[in-house]
Amino acid sequence: MENFTNNTVKAPGSLFHQILCHIREKWKYLGLFEIDCKHEFFKLTCMIKKGLQDAIQVSIDCPSRQPLKNEDYSSVMTHPYKDFEMGTFAGPAFAHLRHFLGLAEKDYQISLTSSCCFLQFISNSRSKANFFLTNDKRFFLKTQKKWEIQFLLSKLALYIHHLHEYPHSLLVKFLGIHSIKVPKEKKKYYIIMQNIFYPDDRISKRYDIKGCQVNRWTDPQSEDNPIIMVLKDLNFEGHTISLGSQRKWILKQMELDTTFLRNLNVLDYSFLVAFQKLHLEEKPTGKNNLARIIKSASSYLTSDRLSMSLWDNTTSSTLERIQSCNLAAHNCRLLPDVTNALHILDGPDQRYFIGIIDFFIVYSLRKRLECLWKSLAYPGQSFSTVNPTLYARRLCQWLDTHTE
Repeated sequence: MENFTNNTVKAPGSLFHQILCHIREKWKYLGLFEIDCKHEFFKLTCMIKKGLQDAIQVSIDCPSRQPLKNEDYSSVMTHPYKDFEMGTFAGPAFAHLRHFLGLAEKDYQISLTSSCCFLQFISNSRSKANFFLTNDKRFFLKTQKKWEIQFLLSKLALYIHHLHEYPHSLLVKFLGIHSIKVPKEKKKYYIIMQNIFYPDDRISKRYDIKGCQVNRWTDPQSEDNPIIMVLKDLNFEGHTISLGSQRKWILKQMELDTTFLRNLNVLDYSFLVAFQKLHLEEKPTGKNNLARIIKSASSYLTSDRLSMSLWDNTTSSTLERIQSCNLAAHNCRLLPDVTNALHILDGPDQRYFIGIIDFFIVYSLRKRLECLWKSLAYPGQSFSTVNPTLYARRLCQWLDTHTE
């Protein structure tokens, strides 16, 4: 690093560099606020980090067994501390899933428990949940209601099986469920998930799509507004997701994932999509196809179906194994050679960040009555509270209409 202490000639350059760095940092944390020692959630996030440090260490010291057993899904581990109590639910099952996704436990632990402050995510979402983001932006921590946690745990085995069957699924990747109990306060439940919009440095627009019209418009905000603006269905009109040869894959995967959600009897989930213009050097060239093929097949090949490690073989034997598996039956695609590849899809000119989130709402009697009321209140219009079969079909139709 150059020393500018006694070099007045280069002072303007130094000032420009400082301004540039300030702009970069401001952009990096646009819509995000560091939870530092002055923040209302600082003490809470410190407790969460301490609890996660020990909880993840358990899975590092005692790797999950293969295959999983029923008790792994119902496991509850409690860590008592002086000022709080930390709970971990289905720890072995989630450790297994993280391994399947290629996420090293030590990297996961470092990201969640580093000395760097968590970030508070501020958006225009109507959700009353608290959203925390790790400082490197890889993982979300979101507060959930107790019944939502119970629902996910009851369906966790089916969820993991679906990801094994379709390793390139659009479903958001849940990585852990925890609770924290502070004396004289209500117990809070947190779910940890991968950030679909990672890395987000150059994302231009974000959309939350439900495939309907009622309450699906967001008023755009000014550029200097610190809130991360997530637009909706009606804002998307006139836009297209240009995928070229990838279009067939995403339509099929949307059908597979929504069929799974329909079978869970859930509705009101969202398809997230964000836009990022591709730089020339990022556009697909076909030069790294071999590495991409191996990466694309690695999750499937290293699952419970095959005992041998993918990387313990030569390239030729790896390719033979890939060819011997009917990857098409599992709708595997050629993943881009980027971080977070499972949620990134490259078209000819745009990079798209994609995923399905918030599939906790069961089509209960209450929702059936709400559907009836909305059909009377909004005649001829589409709304989100409909039966799961219609909801799934409508979202697939939306994607079919808005892709090319």
